Amino acid sequence: MRPSEPTRRGVSLATREALWALAFLAIPLAFFLFIRIWPAFQALWLSLFDWHADPSQRPFVGLEHYHQMLGDRLLLKALQNTLAYTLLGVPLQLLLGLCIALLLNAVTRFREVFRAIYFAPYVTPAAAIAWVFSWMLSPNFGIVNEILGVFGIPPQPFLTSPSQALVTVTMVVVWQNLGFQVVLFLAGLQNIPRDYYEAARIDGASSWQLFRHITLPLLNPVMVFSAVIGTIGFLQLFTQVVNLNFTDQGGPLGSTLTLALYIYQQAFARFDLGYAAAITVLLFVIILAITLVQLRLLSRRVEY
Repeated sequence: MRPSEPTRRGVSLATREALWALAFLAIPLAFFLFIRIWPAFQALWLSLFDWHADPSQRPFVGLEHYHQMLGDRLLLKALQNTLAYTLLGVPLQLLLGLCIALLLNAVTRFREVFRAIYFAPYVTPAAAIAWVFSWMLSPNFGIVNEILGVFGIPPQPFLTSPSQALVTVTMVVVWQNLGFQVVLFLAGLQNIPRDYYEAARIDGASSWQLFRHITLPLLNPVMVFSAVIGTIGFLQLFTQVVNLNFTDQGGPLGSTLTLALYIYQQAFARFDLGYAAAITVLLFVIILAITLVQLRLLSRRVEY
């Protein structure tokens, strides 16, 4: 056999494997490019124009929409509320998820049942949960105020109070997403080798030392993932805000307004799609910046 014959017969095994890999990745890659990346560039392009149904009649305004955002007080209020949701909800969500996961991890019987119970609200439609809570938190006939009345506590306005509405919405969102955090932390806890704990106990480590020096460090990847996913979810908060107070979306007095809801109002209530696209670009930049900062500050490499 001549040396050049294998080359004539076809490509090498490594090349064929690479081609097959690209073939299998073509569909998800095309989906990512055309469903994720392309609309993002379209939004950026649209933000440079005033909207008109006829593309040929959309005047180019450049950065005017971005300059308009600097003087938009309602946008500033929505941004403040969105950051407040994130700063309040994400740490609480992580803390409760970790605590519940630690308790369930110590349970030997019916662990799967408890996991399913906690995970059920996460797979329930957010709109349905919001409508149920809007009834439960009603100041007139809500069951929560009836329970508070048993203990002598006067009825609380909850969703109709500017000082309580944001916190109330945050609690509802945390309650719904808590099951996802619990499942993540449970998976992380069960993947920690038991040998580490046994070796540390032989050396005389206490329960707190086990938690501090073994459990927490080895849960760092799970905590980083949970923090990033939770932050993105709160920064894009929309469905719960719209449905918890359906007659006053974003209220009262703009106390629950979010960037996602403000984009919806600008695009589909005022039909100012150019300005809405500019706010969408702003939200994308905020999410990207916060995510990169979280990955940089929270990620820790742990080796034992």
